[in-house]
Amino acid sequence: METPVREEVPARGASSHPSATTPHLPHTPVKAKSASPVSKLHPRQREIRRASEAPDAMGKPAKPSSAATPPAPPKTVHSPLLTYASMLSLLSLCPPFVILLWYTMVHADGSVVRTYQHLRDHGLLEGLRSLWPMPTVAAGKIILGFAFFEAALQLLLPGKRFEGPVSPSGNVPVYKANGLQAYAVTLATYLSLWWFGIFNPAIVYDHLGEIYSALVFGSFVFCILLYIKGHVAPSSSDSGSSGNAIIDFYWGMELYPRIGKHFDIKVFTNCRFGMMSWAVLAVTYCIKQYEMNGRVADSMLVNTALMLIYITKFYWWESGYWCTMDIAHDRAGFYICWGCLVWVPSIYTSPGMYLVNHPVNLGPQLALSILLAGILCIYINYDCDRQRQEFRRTNGKCSVWGKAPSKIVASYQTTNGETKTSLLLTSGWWGLTRHFHYVPEILSAFFWTVPALFDHFLPYFYVIFLTILLLDRAKRDDDRCSSKYGKYWKTYCNKVPYRVIPGIY
Repeated sequence: METPVREEVPARGASSHPSATTPHLPHTPVKAKSASPVSKLHPRQREIRRASEAPDAMGKPAKPSSAATPPAPPKTVHSPLLTYASMLSLLSLCPPFVILLWYTMVHADGSVVRTYQHLRDHGLLEGLRSLWPMPTVAAGKIILGFAFFEAALQLLLPGKRFEGPVSPSGNVPVYKANGLQAYAVTLATYLSLWWFGIFNPAIVYDHLGEIYSALVFGSFVFCILLYIKGHVAPSSSDSGSSGNAIIDFYWGMELYPRIGKHFDIKVFTNCRFGMMSWAVLAVTYCIKQYEMNGRVADSMLVNTALMLIYITKFYWWESGYWCTMDIAHDRAGFYICWGCLVWVPSIYTSPGMYLVNHPVNLGPQLALSILLAGILCIYINYDCDRQRQEFRRTNGKCSVWGKAPSKIVASYQTTNGETKTSLLLTSGWWGLTRHFHYVPEILSAFFWTVPALFDHFLPYFYVIFLTILLLDRAKRDDDRCSSKYGKYWKTYCNKVPYRVIPGIY
């Protein structure tokens, strides 16, 4: 999964932020030209479409009749060989990597060499088996307690109604925007349980290997259930099979799977479990170091502060995330859901995990410099998204860096045959490169990792992973934009020639 890593979907009437069919561009929709799409369909297709237009829980036309042909899954932008190799590699390598990373951070002093020597001395399979902790009842209680608590907050806390972007099948998902409230309640509850001696967060760290092991296996079962649900009980017409079981399991069957009318599964896995566990574990590592050493090193304070500021920014802007690639394009499969349930709590939190046993005293001047640099990068990342959202909210009638924004009016056709137009922002941050917001995203990760200094390589794995992920995402998104916008995309690229890094790439 990607961190709450974010590519905008042309909203087609939506009001706000991470799409093969609906790619990323800083834009706002303008009036649509009604192209009477039904009249362009074959008579049998018209019949199917009319039958599918009854309102559903998503808030707009949804569930198709059993005779309807589901929309085809997004086309991949890489070669079939590379796509299959990537899927099989990630399915087989990611689970053991999570355990190896935990073992190296906690039991091998952060040394990849020591872990390698263990595997070499015992043989790969036997060495992996000997260090792999089995799930325990204690780990299960911690995971289920956290999951049910977050699910309850998602359902019960009040929040404003928010409509996501129109889907490829014409559905408009409806959400309750209560993420910031859930975040505040979660941290306040967790810290209160510790402060009043009801629950010691250090226990979570002590059972961390068992927790990751349980998440590896449990989330795999969860993804199997999602695959089955997509076949037998899809929540909307934005679902369907590619005809290949591996692809369907990896990429997912449904775009917006729900339990009942109001419990959105992707919001739970991505936002309420994945991102929330990141915040909870960041606090956990800080508390564990305090209990071990009687103090918290300035390096851990900088790491924790920057992570929590970043996550706070995410929840402040959560409704924007529902318009991004993660939610509005990527279906609910292993790639997104297993990633958010396992990869985020393990890989994204790994710099703090390392610092628990490796406190670094930076000194006030260096610590403050790193903290301020990290906050600046997080602010720029936020301002990129704010600038884009304001441009869309005002239909381009706003000020960008003190003057009227530069834009391109682009038309495109939906999968239903309707012709619509979007405004593509080409000034401000979005005039520097087509995906400039990835630069401060990567730098933010670097600044909350660099307090670990450079004794070991492994704490920087997340920064390297994020860089590769976002550069690949930028390419995939550009390819989809080119397919969708055609000549307008060429005009856009001529005006904004660089993809991510100004003057370089």
